[in-house]
Amino acid sequence: MVMVPLPTSSSILFTGLLSLLLLVQPTAAALHRPFSTTSKPAANFLPLAIFHEAPAYRNGETCGGGDATTIHIAMTLDANYLRGTMAAVLSILQHSTCPENVFFHFLWTTNNPDVFSTIKSTFPYLKFQIYHFDTRRVRGLISKSIRQALDQPLNYARIYLANILPNNVKRLIYLDSDLVIVDDIAKLWKVDLKDKALAAPEYCHANLTNYFTNAFWSNPRLSRTFQGRKPCYFNTGVMVMDLDKWRKLGYTQKVENWMVVQKHKRIYHLGSLPPFLLVLAGEIEAVDHRWNQHGLGGDNIEGKCRGLHPGPISLLHWSGKGKPWLRLDSRKPCNVDHLWAPYDLYRSSKHRFEE
Repeated sequence: MVMVPLPTSSSILFTGLLSLLLLVQPTAAALHRPFSTTSKPAANFLPLAIFHEAPAYRNGETCGGGDATTIHIAMTLDANYLRGTMAAVLSILQHSTCPENVFFHFLWTTNNPDVFSTIKSTFPYLKFQIYHFDTRRVRGLISKSIRQALDQPLNYARIYLANILPNNVKRLIYLDSDLVIVDDIAKLWKVDLKDKALAAPEYCHANLTNYFTNAFWSNPRLSRTFQGRKPCYFNTGVMVMDLDKWRKLGYTQKVENWMVVQKHKRIYHLGSLPPFLLVLAGEIEAVDHRWNQHGLGGDNIEGKCRGLHPGPISLLHWSGKGKPWLRLDSRKPCNVDHLWAPYDLYRSSKHRFEE
């Protein structure tokens, strides 16, 4: 039986979204080489067959084919976030008009055949490739941040997407693993970058002063970094990227340069985000806020509950310390966590709606 993705409104509000979800049955270089089935399994990877098999979502009659219609999405595969990744993939397929046109590029730090087997058994029809990210590229550049999860090398892999993915991948959507999509991903894919290398929702009301230390702002040379541009905060968990332009402008090296400065001067506290802001804030194309309803995981220290911001929603993002699967399992969920639960494919989950 062909399953057609559920059509979604382009202006889903909190109440409408909750009602919708209650009805849904979510049933290369040596340093960056593609997945190899001969690699030794990693000891810390989650066991196989722990996820329900997802439905087979098929293209509608209006969907075309070929490379020109392919939507490329990159995500990381972290053992601690794999449950979130599976939920995110399901949400993308479920709400896509043309789910068979979506191709996933997964980044992993350990070449592990179990990774392939787990994804394949959960999503038998998924089009994807797994790439190895060598942690030696960043280990000497990472500085301790305010939360241990932000210090993991895989958190920095997004900086190297233009180096890791094949050159024929010109355009890419990067997504974190702690989010779900409740709209057609093709709408985000079609965003006009207007000759920019990156597009993302901007939050110009946020005070950038808070993202950098006194050592940064008190240094006359460093504090002039944003001079001549109008910098706004953006979250790096949802980005549309022009990889050719990223390479041409040398953004990977520029981000790395700021990481070197950080090792010597301690100019920020928050993982991989600040160097992105230093290089790209004020240089990106703004995307509608509906495409990153972020902060649902609370702050980076306590992860307290937060509500939704007013306005339409296309993407829900649990950035912050609190993750929905952990809060649901602890039986101390926030209200917004129940919006994630229908996409949870974990076999032991008590929160997923049964068919």
